[in-house]
Amino acid sequence: MSPEQTPVLRSFAAATAVRPLGDGTAIADLPADWTVGPKPHGGFLLALLAKAAVLVADGSGAGQLEPLSVSAQFLRPPSVGPVMLRTEVRKAGRTVTVVRVALEQRGSTCVEGMVTVGRLPEERPAWRDLPDLPVLPPPGAIDIGALPNLVGVFKLARACEVLVDPVGAGFLERRTGDPLRLRLWVRPRDGEQPDPYFALVAGDISMPVTFNLGRVGWSPTVQLTGLVRSRPEPGWLRVQVDCRAVYGQWFDQDATILDSTGRLVCQARQLALSPQETNSS
Repeated sequence: MSPEQTPVLRSFAAATAVRPLGDGTAIADLPADWTVGPKPHGGFLLALLAKAAVLVADGSGAGQLEPLSVSAQFLRPPSVGPVMLRTEVRKAGRTVTVVRVALEQRGSTCVEGMVTVGRLPEERPAWRDLPDLPVLPPPGAIDIGALPNLVGVFKLARACEVLVDPVGAGFLERRTGDPLRLRLWVRPRDGEQPDPYFALVAGDISMPVTFNLGRVGWSPTVQLTGLVRSRPEPGWLRVQVDCRAVYGQWFDQDATILDSTGRLVCQARQLALSPQETNSS
């Protein structure tokens, strides 16, 4: 492919641009670079909901408000292309504003969320219990975007760097039996630094932990909640993903995201469906 034919990647900030229409609605585009398979990435959709909510909540335009939490129900998967975001302020307070946001495409609601907007804390934590993750990806960490069997599916690895620790990621060698825990490092490309919206993306950046059970395939998210705890500092975001239980096709996936200073910047929990378990006999 010649340089003239090479698609230009937009920055994360540009890709998540939300353009208000002045009546509580806004428009945005779902780009092909932020997809898993043919469908837009769930964490990216959370970031769009959050941006739309902040726009309507920050009526003064001072730019001091940020998302504190986003809870989304995935009703049907949207496609790459334009979408409309409809907002409704459910509570306007001095500490928090709560906004309902519906992401619509072709007349149907695809994602419905509630976003809590306020000011992120600046002070040091009074208490914390966080995973021990190295600041930098360990030697041998695998670039997901370079894996031949995933590069065509995990397309968002073109738009951000995603490295996974091979220790404990048995699915990379088609091995089952490892615990349902993965460790990853993620950051935007081209020197762009993570912000609270990118932290929401990081909360859903991992491939399903059920890959370690041999359940490889589309694992749709039914419900996803992201809590933004603080503003990330420049550098890698480190992610640990755990599962508590798998019942039939249903599984949970919890993500804890630390920034380069070790500060907790985001927590995310989702309920999802794994592919049908197949018998080996």
